[in-house]
Amino acid sequence: MTIGTFEADLNGESLRIGIVQARFNEDVCHGLLAACLAELKHLGVADEDILHVTVPGALEIPLALQKMAETDQFDALIALGAVIRGETYHFELVSNESGAGITRIGLDFGVPIANAVLTTENDEQAEVRMAEKGADAARVAVEMANLAIVLEELGQATDEEE
Repeated sequence: MTIGTFEADLNGESLRIGIVQARFNEDVCHGLLAACLAELKHLGVADEDILHVTVPGALEIPLALQKMAETDQFDALIALGAVIRGETYHFELVSNESGAGITRIGLDFGVPIANAVLTTENDEQAEVRMAEKGADAARVAVEMANLAIVLEELGQATDEEE
């Protein structure tokens, strides 16, 4: 095996991306989606290579991601949502469980998932972060999809050499 360095590859051409967006905290989630789609387009991901679905809230995101991952049709997935602290423990439950579920799906299925579920103290913090976090999710998804492809090809080449 040759030792080298993988340079970040943000070329989204021919990549298939799935997006799961929560509808709860709708205005923030629409802002996340708009920024994400704009950045995906900027990176060369074709509109026809993007599947966007919505779910009621952050706790439902992992199941939708799982169903998308099961199809083996996506190079990367993106989770978009906003969990804004309220007056009860529910914030911690939703934040922790949605985050753990998103991570588990990525690891179980070996598919990169960009987690752009905001967890903020208030609406203002979410609004300030939504554009950058949405665009960042697009960049993470494209970079990690390209990395996963390179590493898979490396594994196949190693198998052929044996």
